[in-house]
Amino acid sequence: MNNISLKQLRYFCALAEHGHFGRAAEVSGISQPALSVQIKELEIELGIALFERSSRHVCLTAFGEQVTVRVNEILRAVDDLYDLARASRDRLTGRFKIGIIPTIAPYLLPTVLRYLSEEYSELDIHVRETLSSKLINELNDRTLDCAILALPIGETSFTEFPLFTESMVLVRPVTSEIPITSPEQLLDQKLLLLEEGHCFREQALTFCKVGTTRPRDGLDGSSLSTLVQMVGAGLGVTFIPEMAVPVEVGSARVCLNRFRPPEPGRVVGMIWRKSNPLASQFERVAEIVRRAAEYLRHQHRSQYDGLGI
Repeated sequence: MNNISLKQLRYFCALAEHGHFGRAAEVSGISQPALSVQIKELEIELGIALFERSSRHVCLTAFGEQVTVRVNEILRAVDDLYDLARASRDRLTGRFKIGIIPTIAPYLLPTVLRYLSEEYSELDIHVRETLSSKLINELNDRTLDCAILALPIGETSFTEFPLFTESMVLVRPVTSEIPITSPEQLLDQKLLLLEEGHCFREQALTFCKVGTTRPRDGLDGSSLSTLVQMVGAGLGVTFIPEMAVPVEVGSARVCLNRFRPPEPGRVVGMIWRKSNPLASQFERVAEIVRRAAEYLRHQHRSQYDGLGI
């Protein structure tokens, strides 16, 4: 068996994960027919089928399940070797895969990418936006180098690098005349929150002293933009992070207010695997992200003041 390539193994993992040739091809950056050919050639080389195929679904055979474990070990070892070589250089180069959660990405990411591109012009930056739980899994699987999310995450295998702390701001309809300055006042409000799985949702519920299993008289949205527009339509109130204010509130009929101390808030940070040989390089990247965030906050300060927050 001398003709198995690393690309074929990565395509195999993509298909095993997604169970669909089209989705696996999309995440792999190749056409569906090309992916199908590579998988078929891998099966021919091994002399046994790896997948059961039907018109609607693709699933691993019993042998394919066994192969998955071995292939993941091989790819982790190859990625570790690649990271070791990168760590021996003075500067971070090559592909850099960074994850970020949806309640941070639209507001921080453009400035961060500009700062990183200026500092590391030779870096090939790839961004993955998804929930914290998925980012952590992908860091463990070595499909990501690092991630920007809310801390703490409570995983001892990761280094947590705090970047900044920001407040959570309450968004209410312009027809709402009485400011809400304490969590107790929220018990009489219809609270609009992000869907299950978002850490920002859990932070809001914790501040409001509402358990995650307790029934709520509210609605869930898929994004902060959706929530703000729902508030503007008079459906309830919601929270957004301070960094989202300049982007989200301009086109909606809403007003904002802060809470009496202690304000609700979150710590935004960057994490990476402690075992990653590029750890010292990631600290430099984290400092650049911190500078980008500080610049952005300074740029928006006048807007925050004008909105009364």
